[in-house]
Amino acid sequence: MDLILWRHAEAFDAVEGQDDLERALTPKGERQAARMAQWLNQALPATTRVLVSPARRAQQTVQPLERRFKTVPAVAPGGTVEALLAAARWPESREPVLVVGHQPTLGLAAAYLLAGVALSAEEPWRIKKGGLWWLRHQAREDAPARLTLVTVRSPDLL
Repeated sequence: MDLILWRHAEAFDAVEGQDDLERALTPKGERQAARMAQWLNQALPATTRVLVSPARRAQQTVQPLERRFKTVPAVAPGGTVEALLAAARWPESREPVLVVGHQPTLGLAAAYLLAGVALSAEEPWRIKKGGLWWLRHQAREDAPARLTLVTVRSPDLL
């Protein structure tokens, strides 16, 4: 199973009284999302399931991908690693799963899966805004399961 963790692109800071879920992408964030979507459209299999936070900035990040997606509250800001992995059906899903979400949850999930450590929300591994980490779980009958970091991408370097 492939699990792709894509952090939403750069968003405006919240203004007083604004619901955090309503924060929009900045013009730079829109460019980041478009660059990453272009790369992903060349790399992702057609069967990839796309799960997206209900936050406006995550919804805007996934739009340039031009694929069907499902809005999943489990990957909203403040979500848990357990909820994210359950929504992705890790590691049993037969198709790749792209999750468009937030820090610190994405960084915590990467740390948990790659290093087997549960970090505190104050010390997650950092996933850059608009960036992604692509992980692959390979289960084989004749050997122990393996987890591989396939790639780490930044929209600013594409």
